[in-house]
Amino acid sequence: MYELIKKDGTARLGKFTTVHGEVKTPGFMNVATAAAIKGGVSALDLKDLRCQVMLCNTYHLHVRTGDEKIKAMGGLHAFTRWDGPILTDSGGFQVFSLATLRNIKEEGVTFHSHIDGRKIFMGPEESMRIQSNLGSTIAMAFDECVENPAEYAYAKLSCERTTRWLYRCKEEHERLNALHDTVNPKQLLFGINQGCTYDDLRIKHMREIASLDLDGYAIGGLAVGEPAEEMYRVITAVEPYMPENKIRYLMGVGTPGNILEAVKRGVDLFDCVMPSRNARHGHLFTSKGIINLNNAKYETDLRPLDENCDCPVCKSFSRAYLRHLVKAKEVLALRLCVMHNLYFYNRLMEQIREALASDTYDRFYADRINVLGKRVVD
Repeated sequence: MYELIKKDGTARLGKFTTVHGEVKTPGFMNVATAAAIKGGVSALDLKDLRCQVMLCNTYHLHVRTGDEKIKAMGGLHAFTRWDGPILTDSGGFQVFSLATLRNIKEEGVTFHSHIDGRKIFMGPEESMRIQSNLGSTIAMAFDECVENPAEYAYAKLSCERTTRWLYRCKEEHERLNALHDTVNPKQLLFGINQGCTYDDLRIKHMREIASLDLDGYAIGGLAVGEPAEEMYRVITAVEPYMPENKIRYLMGVGTPGNILEAVKRGVDLFDCVMPSRNARHGHLFTSKGIINLNNAKYETDLRPLDENCDCPVCKSFSRAYLRHLVKAKEVLALRLCVMHNLYFYNRLMEQIREALASDTYDRFYADRINVLGKRVVD
């Protein structure tokens, strides 16, 4: 259940209560694709990194280790030892981004696994069953994620099919939650708004799916190559048609600047692989901008990554040592850098919530929007 605490313009401060705990919003979900954060970070580490929600991938866990095996072991919470909320995406994005050969029909999608090439069929019912087996807190509806730019005619047909799929998802989700052996009988279901960058399709689709009174609503199909300004325009167009009493999730976004902009436009929840992916290449987010540890100037720099950060990494290690680990290709470099970036993102969300609570978000936004995305010059 989502509770809107207060608004600052369109920006929202709220909380989302689930069977696995409360999520303070705006919030960031840490991406654990295959039930682990890439870079050697476990679910047990996430508490120290101020994480609220872990996001796992339906498709990847279906093909390896297998959702039925995970169900037999008690679901994702028992499997990973994470006791907070878990969101599983539907697998739809991976079907359309990883599969080289796929056949989309009304029933669902037939494609070949990117791991072993075996043929797999996934539709709304299959996606719901996999996510039910995983026992996640939040299941995402199965949808088609269309590339941008897309032809209007195809985008329209895709939206209509995604709506029909959503009805099937809802029916199957309710059936699964009622079974006696369901891992999480209180699993929530979020619908996904599509429509590429066409405002009329986005608005029509949002109106249609809002009528189903789901537990939350996501904006999908953005941050997939279109200019950032296009993404912001679509969010602004859709926001008035999203139910105010439901949590709002912008999928796959993004940079700290993207988050600041989207919060300003009424978004509550985010996820992105960027903090962990960038960290594994030595790119670290700080309060003064981005540090690239591959630069020689950090070779003897004994300062922490961010003098304003109290994460476990900044408390203990210097830029020089971290750069050494990166250049030496030590596995520890991945772990420490990922830990810092995840902490930075989660702390940023806390600061956003603090600014919203004190009616100072506009000033907070103005102070940071042109800083966080730039390279540190010192």
